[in-house]
Parts: sequence; structure tokens; C-alpha cells
Amino acid sequence: QGQLDESGGGSAQAGGSLSVSCTTSGRAFHRYSLGWFRQRPGKGREFVAVITASGGRTHYADSVKGRFSISKDTSKNAVILLMNNLKPDDTAIYFCAASGSVFDDLSHYSRTSEYGAWGQGTQVTVSS
Repeated sequence: QGQLDESGGGSAQAGGSLSVSCTTSGRAFHRYSLGWFRQRPGKGREFVAVITASGGRTHYADSVKGRFSISKDTSKNAVILLMNNLKPDDTAIYFCAASGSVFDDLSHYSRTSEYGAWGQGTQVTVSS
């Protein structure tokens, strides 16, 4: 499912905004659903958001719904996660992942087992 390269992230104050970006090959960008996961200190990897291959549908974890937005930049073969109203609890390493699975119910994309390729991760730190 191709190589995934994350960038962005960094540090912000609570209530602030950051974005993380994930670039991939054109084939993977157009063929696979692309998701974001995060791993907080001492925790397992958890689902954040996913966008379908067509870019027409998105799904979010309840913890980020209304604050985070996932989108595709077709000019750069990139998937962007814009994070607004950040909270200290959003502090984590954020990972991009690609899934070849196709679901009508997008909640199935919350499972890490549905993803065959992962990026190396990028750190997001939110201070209070």
C-alpha cells in the first residue's frame, strides 16, 4: 500500500491549532482509504480519523469530532489532519496509515488491523 511520510505537528498551547500531513504515492493516494491514529504516552494506538479513497466520506473518533478535520490535497497526494481547539490530552505521536479495505460502515476503519501500511509517526505536544 506504499510508503507514507508524515510531517507537521509540533507544539501548541491548549486551545490552539496544529496540522499534520501525510504524503504517499499517487497510486496509494487514489486507491486506498487513509487514516490517522495516535499513540499517547503509555497507551495503545487509537483511531483518530479516516477519509475514503474518493475523499467523499470521513469518520472521526468521538474524542476529536467537531475539533479535528481530515481532508485530501490532490495536488500533493497528501492527507491533512487539521486539529483545532487542542487539549493536553491530544498529546501523542500521530501516525498515518493506508487501508485497502472497503466498508460502507466507516467505523470499521477504527481497527488497526485494517491497515497494511504505516508512517513513522510525528509528535504533537499540547501544553496547558
